Amino acid sequence: MNTTTRLYEVLYVSTLAPDAPLSVVAAIARKARPANHEKDITGLLIFDGMRFCQQLEGGQSGVMALLERIRHDARHVNVEVLHHGPLAKRRFGRFSLGYTSADSDEALAQLERLDGQVAVDAFVALLPGVDWDT
Repeated sequence: MNTTTRLYEVLYVSTLAPDAPLSVVAAIARKARPANHEKDITGLLIFDGMRFCQQLEGGQSGVMALLERIRHDARHVNVEVLHHGPLAKRRFGRFSLGYTSADSDEALAQLERLDGQVAVDAFVALLPGVDWDT
């Protein structure tokens, strides 16, 4: 992964489109992993059966372009950015797209009501088992 690019992060939540089957989550991950690797974007996706929450990190132009693609992806509705800004160090440098499910149906609903660094801190708190060293 390129370490000379100034890092930027976006944390967003969205809802699975009403007509999208749950199997679409695996399809998203399958397609996103090689595409993210090619664009030097890393991050983690959490899905609770209804909501997505994803942190993306990489160069600002690449991350923002990916966010715009997600905003226009018919599999997502109600895309809401909770935080965006410079990032000192990658959190998820070991994988182009990590994936986990939420332990609670309420976790992402609560996160959805936050913004800024508070939202990032709550997102990180959902992942106590993740190896943060990159």
